Amino acid sequence: MSESERRAHRPSARDRTAGGPIPASCAWRETDPVGRRRFADLGPLHLEAGGKLPEVRMAYETWGTLSARADNAVLVLHALTGDSHVTGDAEPGHPTAGWWSDMIGPGRPIDTDHYYVVAPNVLGGCQGSTGPSSDAPNGTPWGSRFPYVTVRDQVAAERELADRLGVGTWALVVGASMGGHRALEWAAGEPDRVAAVAAIATSAQSTADQIAWAHAQIGAIRADPRYRGGDYYDAAAGDGPHVGLGIARQIAHTTYRSARELDERFGRLPQGGENPLGGGGRFAVQSYLDHHANKLARRFDANSYVVLTESMNTHDIGRDRGGVESALASITARTLAVAVDSDRLFLPTQSERIAAGAPSGTYRLLHSDYGHDGFLIDFDQLGPIIAEFLGNRAYLTR
Repeated sequence: MSESERRAHRPSARDRTAGGPIPASCAWRETDPVGRRRFADLGPLHLEAGGKLPEVRMAYETWGTLSARADNAVLVLHALTGDSHVTGDAEPGHPTAGWWSDMIGPGRPIDTDHYYVVAPNVLGGCQGSTGPSSDAPNGTPWGSRFPYVTVRDQVAAERELADRLGVGTWALVVGASMGGHRALEWAAGEPDRVAAVAAIATSAQSTADQIAWAHAQIGAIRADPRYRGGDYYDAAAGDGPHVGLGIARQIAHTTYRSARELDERFGRLPQGGENPLGGGGRFAVQSYLDHHANKLARRFDANSYVVLTESMNTHDIGRDRGGVESALASITARTLAVAVDSDRLFLPTQSERIAAGAPSGTYRLLHSDYGHDGFLIDFDQLGPIIAEFLGNRAYLTR
């Protein structure tokens, strides 16, 4: 298939969010509306595990204005299936509203009347930054040829982006979940460039439990015959690896919420008029997971899910730095570690370890029924914590 035929074969952004067959990949394409994205071409990037990406492009969004002294920049780092659209409405190019709109904006905890906020799409992602769905030098998507990238590679790309934006030192680097991995890697690897770091619902080092959950998710995608070893981008709508990607999302989403919430919200209720007892029907909680599987398949890319999950598995700020405690002790930034008490993926003890190990560490605990996703939901608690850390008295006294 020629390049022109391949581009014509790709479904539009609107088709991806409609109710029809799911496209093989719902990665953002260069033929799609740009939305509020900006782009920086960073040149080649040598990778920690060997090899290099010959050309790296980072997609990012910004809010606010960089001060004359360039001392008011905040870097916001998204989680696994997030993107650069941190705040703002759904619009062409951005099929969903911002995932942290209550946290960032005028008069909010991270006040864009005062701060210059930058949110990049992670290297290896699928929303404009270089990833498996991007075109390789030969003009076809990288697919199975995309190299292994680590959290340190992702931060290296973000460092190059900071240089292009004229940011020498971040006033704050903040991230949750996978974004927290990168926030801590910034603090440990670039101490002169981070004044403060907020690591939310995350860890300094991936645990065996987290790797085990991730292993099942990656296995579900790779076992889907429509995955085709990662080379599925020319497949017709309905013929991509959305079953495997959906199962991966169902496994992950179960770890993102708490047992208490699922039991209280769904119990053992059947879904609508369906009959789970021998009738082939579903329980309500099964329908809920099916819904989230379908939603992700319509806005994400299976290869990016694998690449980013593998980068999370090898996350370890102590690698080649004398261990985690030594790496934490080297952090010079003011450090905030926030945990969610019902989080069963990133346990509060992991946040306690971060706060205890960093010389200027502070530990805070959110009380939430929503599990890991509490950082996306409980803004009434998280907002004041971030505002207090930043010294945003206007927000605290509103």
